[in-house]
Amino acid sequence: MGKIEEQNKQIVRDFMETFSTGNIDAFMEFMSDTATWWVAGTIDGISGEKGMKEFREMNSGIANTTKTGAISLTPLAVTAEGNRVAVETESYCELNNGRVYNNLYHFLFVIENGKIEKVKEYLDTEHTRKVFLD
Repeated sequence: MGKIEEQNKQIVRDFMETFSTGNIDAFMEFMSDTATWWVAGTIDGISGEKGMKEFREMNSGIANTTKTGAISLTPLAVTAEGNRVAVETESYCELNNGRVYNNLYHFLFVIENGKIEKVKEYLDTEHTRKVFLD
C-alpha cells in the first residue's frame, strides 16, 4: 500500500473519530468547500446529495435528537486505492426519546488535496426511518 492510500485512510479515520464527538465545526474542517455527501434511499431530509451547507444543517438537526449530541461511528474495515477510501462502519447513539440507533454502513470517501471531496453513504434505511422518523 502506498503512502497516499495510508494518508487517505488516516484522514477518514480521523474524520470518523471527530464526527463521533458531535463537534460539527471540527468535523466540517475535514470537508472541502465543494464537497458533496450522498445518502442512499428515499428518506425525506436525509437521502440524496447534499452540499456542505445542507450537510451541516442535517447534522445539527440529528445532534439535537441524541443524548450525547452525536452519532458514534466505528470503522470496522478500511480499504484504500488511490484517492478512494471504502469503510465498513458501525454507528451507535441513544436518542432523547429512548430509542437506540445502531446501524451498519458502507461509505465511499473520495479525498482530494487532503480534504474529503465526495462521500457516498449506504446504510439500512429502514432502521434509520424507524428510529428517527416513526
